[in-house]
Amino acid sequence: MSRRSGILEFAVLGLLREAPMHGYELRKRLNTSLGIFRAFSYGTLYPCLKTLVANGWLIEEPGSAPEEALAASLAGRRAKIVYRLTAEGKEHFEELLSHTGPDAWEDEHFAARFAFFGQTEREVRMRVLEGRRSRLEERLEKMRASLARTRDRLDDYTLELQRHGMESVEREVRWLNELIESERAGRDRRRSGPDGPEGTAQQDNTSGETGGLPRHGGSTRPDPSDDTTK
Repeated sequence: MSRRSGILEFAVLGLLREAPMHGYELRKRLNTSLGIFRAFSYGTLYPCLKTLVANGWLIEEPGSAPEEALAASLAGRRAKIVYRLTAEGKEHFEELLSHTGPDAWEDEHFAARFAFFGQTEREVRMRVLEGRRSRLEERLEKMRASLARTRDRLDDYTLELQRHGMESVEREVRWLNELIESERAGRDRRRSGPDGPEGTAQQDNTSGETGGLPRHGGSTRPDPSDDTTK
């Protein structure tokens, strides 16, 4: 399985965990909610859905009322199919959510993982965020070293492009620092709450807690899938 197809399967399972959908709805959500899938076709989505069905992680169900299905048949149109997550599919997705290895820190995979942080346990979120920050700090050091070696040989426009790339990475590192501090603050608030550490242990292991994300007014957070950070 390629890395990109793995990311797509992860995203599809995550969206269907929220609610059953048919193919058009899934494609729309992938395009609008996950920037890494801004440009992909049904020719990419449907083979992925068929694979997930074959693995037992999804089931196909008729999505129209009986009279609408009959009308579609008489008109020669294919009735809509709704895809629903199975118990095995939910269990598989939860296993994927718990993974915190290097793949979770890469540009495209991190964007997909972050989109489902609301369903991810706090400690897993922390490990993914810290891993992503470490990866970007390494990238930033390499970019600075490369710029220092080649600065005198670059024309003004190429130099400006490299500076722009560095600024994009620096901006994402600052954003990650804020997220990590917010996660830590949320964890510390729960541990020091009226129930004490024992009363909050179960909460800290529950998916869906945001930990108190930083608010930035009208500003926008960096897009982890931005090509300038690659």
